[in-house]
Amino acid sequence: MEMAIKFSIVITTYNRLEALKYTLKSLSSLYQRDDVELLICDDASTDGTPDYLRELYSSHTLLLNLEGKGYIFNRNRLNNLAQGDYIISLDDDANFLSDNSLAAIEDLFINNPRCGLQALRIFWGLESPKTLTHNASIEQVRGFVGCGHVWRKTAWKQLPDYPEWFVFYGEEEFASYMLYKYHWKVLYNPNVLVHHRVSVKQRKTQKDYRIRLRRSLRSGWYLYGLFFPLREIPRRFLYTLWVQLKKKTFKGDVKATIGIFQALIDVLLHIPKLIKNSNRLTQKEFKLYQELPETKLFWYPNKD
Repeated sequence: MEMAIKFSIVITTYNRLEALKYTLKSLSSLYQRDDVELLICDDASTDGTPDYLRELYSSHTLLLNLEGKGYIFNRNRLNNLAQGDYIISLDDDANFLSDNSLAAIEDLFINNPRCGLQALRIFWGLESPKTLTHNASIEQVRGFVGCGHVWRKTAWKQLPDYPEWFVFYGEEEFASYMLYKYHWKVLYNPNVLVHHRVSVKQRKTQKDYRIRLRRSLRSGWYLYGLFFPLREIPRRFLYTLWVQLKKKTFKGDVKATIGIFQALIDVLLHIPKLIKNSNRLTQKEFKLYQELPETKLFWYPNKD
């Protein structure tokens, strides 16, 4: 008799073969368990990733796109295909550093029946931290980070899929608001440490800096239109626009300025969709949501 799948590890990747190799090697002791499945989606990579996956991981669930479908589309497919009770989502450049991660994940879900999603403790940096110890505690937070989190399958099935028209950025915040609306909790689980092997500072020098800024800004404004009480939107929109202009445009950052105005155009074009898909918090819900601790994006040793 086959053991039921309890954990699904889902990874979407695009043209990061070496990073993916490292990640998959680090997870080998987990996905070899009978109660764990591994699902990988390659979004039409051109660096040899599809051949590598076919050769070494054909016994696992592989989605090899012949043309790019987009990050959010792929994450929806993976989560909907996952059979486990708990869906562990990792970026292709992220790996666990803590021991007994699966047991810690399961324990938190069992002890907190209304936890729909776990936001894991994440260290961002090219090198792993020198110490793994922490002083943080499990607590309810507003949201989570895409590179390391875990869905309760029943919560995922109850909510709408990530909005594919966001393209990139903002889907986690969308899901966080939906979880809140459906009375599920996002709990921060510091007992599971994920190493996201990237340099945040270097991203500003990368060629996609403008595109990332554009998508990040517009997704925040999309969320205003979808979930915020109407009276909250004008002030918050104008404030965030002013901050971007002050920090970037007025300091001569041409790339950022182009991205800001492209984001504004994107919002204008999507106003009909924002109106159609809105699911606003009441003023009371909004106030209580804002009182929750902010999403924990970064963790630094001894600075909990």
